[in-house]
Amino acid sequence: MPSFEHLIPFFIATAIFAFVPGPAILYTAAQTLARGRRAGFMAALGIHLGCYVHVFAAALGLSAIFVHVPLAYTVVKIVGAIYLVWLGISLIRQKLSGAVADEGVSTNMPKSARRAFIESMWVEILNPKVAIFFIAFLPQFVDAGAGLPVWAQFLLLGAFVNISFSTADVMVILAADKVARKMKSSGAGAKLVQALSGATLIGLGARLALSEK
Repeated sequence: MPSFEHLIPFFIATAIFAFVPGPAILYTAAQTLARGRRAGFMAALGIHLGCYVHVFAAALGLSAIFVHVPLAYTVVKIVGAIYLVWLGISLIRQKLSGAVADEGVSTNMPKSARRAFIESMWVEILNPKVAIFFIAFLPQFVDAGAGLPVWAQFLLLGAFVNISFSTADVMVILAADKVARKMKSSGAGAKLVQALSGATLIGLGARLALSEK
């Protein structure tokens, strides 16, 4: 592995990227507000596993296709954006599942959690900006002269980045869950949370579609 002195900037940069609010944190918060803490954790897990697809792709050099073939990047980006917008619209139109319990949690949590996991994994996989991030960020901290092969360094550094991002997601989920429980104590509050969560996903989809590399 690279020397510790070489990795200090990596640790600092990773912490900044992980804990500064961004699209991933907004997405996780929206899932938690709309579907509860369990669904939030499952959404974070889906994002975490989906992110490893990009880590492995970067380690194998596959993500470079998005740099050298702009059409591929655009196609995947648009598909991912459409998927996010569709999820947001579906969430807004979705009827509140079951009665709102005293603690403000939907009675249909297992199904919501499974959906959040699957949806979130696909949201992450269909986001080429994540692939671009890894192939732009990780090479700065890879040492070709180290004992480990370059691809192994990519995997280890990428795994650390992914775990750091997921740690930030967990903190956001716990905070969003407290807000959701207070707002969902009434039917009107639950509907408002659902609408805001759906609008957040639509906004993230529009941002992805309109963004540059």
